[in-house]
Amino acid sequence: MEIKQIRNATIRVLYAGKTFLIDPWLAEKGQMGCFLDIPGNPFHVPDAAKEGIPMPMCALPEPAGEILKGVDYYIVTHIHPDHVDMAPDGTVGRMLDKTVPVLVQNETDGKVFRESGFEQVLVLGETAFTCGDVSITRTPALHGVIEPCGEACGVIFQAKQEKTLYVAGDTIWTTEIKKTLRTFTPDVVVLNACAAELTGFGRLIMNDEDVEAVARTVPDAQIVISHMDTVAHASITRYTMRGLLAKRGVVYLMPEDGETLAFH
Repeated sequence: MEIKQIRNATIRVLYAGKTFLIDPWLAEKGQMGCFLDIPGNPFHVPDAAKEGIPMPMCALPEPAGEILKGVDYYIVTHIHPDHVDMAPDGTVGRMLDKTVPVLVQNETDGKVFRESGFEQVLVLGETAFTCGDVSITRTPALHGVIEPCGEACGVIFQAKQEKTLYVAGDTIWTTEIKKTLRTFTPDVVVLNACAAELTGFGRLIMNDEDVEAVARTVPDAQIVISHMDTVAHASITRYTMRGLLAKRGVVYLMPEDGETLAFH
């Protein structure tokens, strides 16, 4: 198994001979604009100074064409503009190959992808999806401590010749996450953990305390920190996360954009 950190929640996973691109947000630096650019200003950040920062805050580590090369499946955990490129007309994934199958969390997201021209849209259901030797299971996620910022999901990868991988997606720590960890006992866990926060929704994804809770629940798992240093409403950076997790005694991996981690 190999996991390449692209940017934000975008990761490229090589698993049992298949290549998966998860949450493919491929916009150029600053292309999405800032919170103040959204008509009606519906979203606010507790630190108002961040509302004028254009996103993504950093460039892709390599050309989009290289990131897309050789991908067998796209997986989109939910349709938010920092997880898949969204156009003003409501379509998504303009830079993606529309012939590559895309796995989504529900029929609502599936409809958006079909209307965007994707030829093979596969909805992850209650039972595992299989492709070759790989089994993929949708897992629950809670995208906000006060009010969920829309539906989201995580995914479990399993194969006889590979370690079990859990990509938790955009979620905070919940009893459902704990149940998922205890049910599947993953060997590798990818956590979105910049503690992004919006007024009215609260913290949207994990912070250092949540990361520690995961690590304590599956002490033998390798923890990978993702979704860092790219969105303006983040509360924790890679730099601050290192100090916070050191104080908590958590062992983790936090790849830089463009870095590949191998698990054998």
